[in-house]
Amino acid sequence: MKLILTQPVSGLGVAGDVVDVKDGYARNYLLPRKFGTPWTKGGQKQVEAITKARASKAQHTSEQAASAKARLESEPVIVTERAGTGGRLFGAVTSAEIAHAIHDAGGPEVDRRRIEVPSPIRSVGEHTAHVRLHDDVQATVTVQVVSA
Repeated sequence: MKLILTQPVSGLGVAGDVVDVKDGYARNYLLPRKFGTPWTKGGQKQVEAITKARASKAQHTSEQAASAKARLESEPVIVTERAGTGGRLFGAVTSAEIAHAIHDAGGPEVDRRRIEVPSPIRSVGEHTAHVRLHDDVQATVTVQVVSA
């Protein structure tokens, strides 16, 4: 099934891309969450409008993303969580908590969906996360988890 992506989907594409996915993936995941719309000949105009808007926005934000990357990579982000004995957390640190900690530390406003954590953070210590600031700019953030 051909779809027009309306939002960025990790591993698939960004808004405005026309992708060919399996029918079940489209019906059960992408369409109900409004990540895409079915491709039609009339929808091609929508694709052109989305790519034109994305191109104009990208010119303005590429410099901002580069400065935000330098800011994020310069110092660790500190997240305070409850932990038991041995430094094991009660639960895990989520991408929303990391985004909130970045904003509280004076960093840029980052959408939680743009933060990728390689493995779940379930212990006290230093971990890494990747933040996609722009199509071409990705920052590696050091997340320092401390016990509350």
